[in-house]
This record gives sequence, structure tokens and C-alpha cells, in this order.
Amino acid sequence: MNTNILKKTKKISYLITAFGFLTYSVFLSADGKVPESANKQLTTILAERWDYSLKESPLSATHAGVDKYNHLLPRVSAAHNDRRLVTEKAFLNRLTHIDVSALTAENRINHQLLQWILKQKIEGYQLNLARIPLTTFSSFFMSVLGMANGLPMNSIKDYQDYITRLNAIPRYFNENIDNMRTGIETKFTLPKIVVEGILPTVLAQVYKDPTNSSLYKPFLKISDTISPENQEKLRVSAKKAISQSAIPAFKSFADFFGGDYLQAATKTLGAEQMHNGKAYYAHQIKTYTTLTHLTASQIHQTGLSEVKRIRAEMVKVIKSLNFEGTFENFTQFLRTDPQFYAKSAKDLLKEASYIAKRIDYVMPEFFGKLPRIPYGIVPVPKEIAPNYTTASYNSALVGGNRGGAYWLNTYQLDQRPLYELTALTLHEAVPGHHHQSAISSELQDVPKFRLALYFSAYGEGWGLYAEKLGVEMGVYDTPYDNFGRLSYEMWRACRLVIDTGIHAMGWSRQQGLDFLASNTSLSKANVRAEVDRYISWPGQALSYKLGELAIWTLRNKAEQSLGDKFNIKSFHDALLGNGALPLTMVEAEIDRYIAASG
Repeated sequence: MNTNILKKTKKISYLITAFGFLTYSVFLSADGKVPESANKQLTTILAERWDYSLKESPLSATHAGVDKYNHLLPRVSAAHNDRRLVTEKAFLNRLTHIDVSALTAENRINHQLLQWILKQKIEGYQLNLARIPLTTFSSFFMSVLGMANGLPMNSIKDYQDYITRLNAIPRYFNENIDNMRTGIETKFTLPKIVVEGILPTVLAQVYKDPTNSSLYKPFLKISDTISPENQEKLRVSAKKAISQSAIPAFKSFADFFGGDYLQAATKTLGAEQMHNGKAYYAHQIKTYTTLTHLTASQIHQTGLSEVKRIRAEMVKVIKSLNFEGTFENFTQFLRTDPQFYAKSAKDLLKEASYIAKRIDYVMPEFFGKLPRIPYGIVPVPKEIAPNYTTASYNSALVGGNRGGAYWLNTYQLDQRPLYELTALTLHEAVPGHHHQSAISSELQDVPKFRLALYFSAYGEGWGLYAEKLGVEMGVYDTPYDNFGRLSYEMWRACRLVIDTGIHAMGWSRQQGLDFLASNTSLSKANVRAEVDRYISWPGQALSYKLGELAIWTLRNKAEQSLGDKFNIKSFHDALLGNGALPLTMVEAEIDRYIAASG
């Protein structure tokens, strides 16, 4: 026997008398330990990566119900991002050395998922995306403003952790400003038109009275378990932290954002016109669509084709109403007739609530599994509403004191038409984002990183699919409601055209505004907010329609393959049953569902 091998491994054989002879051999490594199996190796990596991600993203940790880092805000300096790049590469390297063929079926999903995430993270760090840490829809400062939403605060330590976080805001903002200065130096900035739109929201956070800031909200009603004396001490500390740390940080950022940054912001709009722009836009497309085979040109053509198809359906609805006039006349009628608009914010919220409960009533007919987590309908916070989109969904904190939140924008009621409200509610609440997100958060026997995982093409594609599913669910009461649905579908088809038009084909902002306004019944305020969102957030708008088309393709495949055996409830449960996945992995799961059902 080769003595070199003996030095590296030891072999122990056991001869056991049972039903014959069984030889059991174990190879030990040089340190005397049995090498880990592929599944054990992956489990170790998943646990380490999860703990690492919580430590690196304290706000995400809080959202996941882990209170260990509730006193911290993220570190986003160039040095910290460089360190993360090295760490993520090390995780990926360990993954690539695992024998995938030896993994269980579930662990193959886990392996593929984490590999996808790590590759996208690494590419993002290499492109230094931290240079633009905000869009019209989300930003580092909006994360700070919302860091108490749903957060359970019952002890003195809970409040003290929050106050410590408030005092960390200046450091956090300064690190983001430093990254944005690097963006100025490397000609990688937001366009000027976007900066001008976001700036008022930043300026609105500079209050003379700290109690007017939304950051003070947790101290308006402190837990009764804390004595009045300690409550007062906490309020004094909070006011001091907001007035001496948070508000000056917002003022400093506003000065920079409206000064040096605005002056340096690009006049051009397209991602591909930026430094290393083609690689940047390709990364954005891959990140948000989870597809690697589509080019900007192909997506643009898909959008034009969908616009043509949906326009024909919209014309049919107009004819069914015996409306006399052109398509433009009809959309103008929808935008201006008082019957289509709520008279108060409360009326708009009530109407959305009524629609939501009607949908809740028929959900069991279309879904076998319903989540335990409830949801509510709340107005978009006033300080961000003017430049915010029509609505959004905010998932519940794990262990928090609130359910999921369907945010509805009640700013400028004459721009929030009621005929779009059914489609909007289907998308944001049930069976759209709340249902999908809650099902994902309640998955059993999966690694923790999958419980809050989100892929835009999957989530937004499902939301748009849910809007059309509403036809089968029978929740569109009038032709106007159905036209609102088609207008929303057209809106998402237009996104394919406008996003690629602006970021890859040299379109102007006005071209985007005109294209969206002429093909949908969206109000002018929504049209402006949407186009500016596409400009500030390259690629994300592509995820809706491309994701929806992929889901309908899979449903048609299942219906054709299974025939009479096709069951809508089991199909939906299969589609949602593994949580968020890249579209290629969703297809593989549905193929397995078809095989098992057939």
C-alpha cells in the first residue's frame, strides 16, 4: 500500500455479523475527522452566509425578527464594500466545490438559489452600484424613515436600541454621500431631472420640532410596562437624538444632494450612456428579469407587440360602452369625470378595503393554501407621498406587531382613479404581493434566507398575473374596472418599451411621457412619477411584464399537459410553494409538478 496515502488518510474496517458479512469503511482526513457530506457542507455554508448577511444588514435582520443588531445601521463605506466582495467570492468558491449530484432535491434548489444570489452580489460590488444608493421609489434615507414600522418595542432596551440607531444616522448618511461623491468623480450619477424630483422629499425631513419627524413616532405612545419616569427619559433622549443627529444628517444630505450632486448630475438619461453603462444595464436586466438570454432590443420588440395586442382589447371595451369619440377622448373622459374619483382619502381607503374583502371571499376557490399573516390597507406616509408611486406592498416584520401593509397613495386624489383600484388591489394585496410574500415567509423546513427572498420577475410577474386572474375570480364589476385592468396591463407593456427606449436607445423623457400617456388611462401625475421611476431605476420595470408572460406560459403548458387533471388550486400552490425563485428555476419546479400530477 502506498505509504503517502496512509499519511493523508486512515481506513478503519468493521466486520459485523448480521445476515452475512458487512464491511463498513470510513475514510478519515489527516486530522482524524470524517469529511463532511455534500449536504452537510451546504448546510454549514447556508448557516454561515445567513448569519453573515444579518450582521452586514442590520435593518434586514430587524425585519427578519432578529433583534441582535437593532442598535445598528449598515456600514456602506468603500472599504466595507470591498471587504464584502472578498467574502462573497469566498462563499461562492466554497459552493462551487460541493458535489451537486450528491445533494438532496431540496438542497439542489438551495444551492442553485444561493449561487444565483452570490453571483449577482459579486457583480454588483464589482460595478460599484453603491455610487447610486437611491431611486424615486426606494433609498437609504427612506429605509431609515421606515425603520420603526411594525417594530415591537416593549422594553427600555428596545427604545434605547432605537435611539442608538438614530444617533448612527449621520455616519450612515456620510458613508452614502462619500459613495455618491465617487459617483460624481466617475460620472456615475442619477440624471438631473430625477434629483430635482427627489430633493423636496429630503428637504421635508428637516424639522424645527423633532416631534414632528416620523422618526419620533415610537415615542408618542410608549409601552405601559415602562414607568412614567423612564418614559420621559426615553422621550428626552429621542428628541435629542433626532434634533442633534437625524435632522442635521438630513440637512447635510439635502445640502449635498441639492448642491454638488445636482450640479454634477447627468443631463442624459440612459444607463448605457453612463460610464461602463452597457455592462451596468445588462446587469440590471439580468438582476430584475432573472433571464440571461434577452437583449434590450428583444425586450423592446416584445413590448411593442404586447402594446398592440392590449390596445385592441381596450378598443373592444370602449365600443361595448357605446362611447362616441376616439381612444384619446375616452381616456380624457376617464381622467376628468368626477364619478371616477374619491372625494376624500378616507373614501379611497374604504373603497380599496371593500374590494379587498370581496377578493378575500373567493380566494379559497383558487388557492389550496392560504397564509396566516393578515394585511391592512394604509396610506402612503405624507412625507414621501408627493413623489411616490400609486401603491406598494410592505411585508410584515417577523415577530412584529403589524401585518403586511398595502400602501395606497392618497396624495392628489384627482390623480387616483377608482376604475384602477380593483387591479391595484389584486396586485398589491391578494392574491398578489401579500399572498405570495406571506406564503414565502411561512415556508417550512427551508433555510432562513429563503423566507424573505425576493426576485422582482417572480414577485412582480405574479402581481401582474394576479390582476388578470381577477377576471376568472369575477371581481371586476364594470367595463370601466376592466378597462382599468387593461390600462394597467398596458402600463406594464409600455414599461418594456420605455425602459429599453430610455436606457439603450436614446429616448428622451418626453418620449417616455408621451408613449405612456397615449397608450394608458393613467393620470398625468402617475405618468410623470412612473417615467421618472424608470429613469432612476434601470431594468426594474422590465420584471412585471416579462415575469407575467413567463407565468402564463407555464400555466398554459400545465393546462395542455394535464388536460382534465389540471387543477387551478394545485397549480397556484406549486407555483408559490417554494417561495421566490429565478424564472428558470420556477419553470423546472412546474415541470416537476406536471410530471407528478400526470
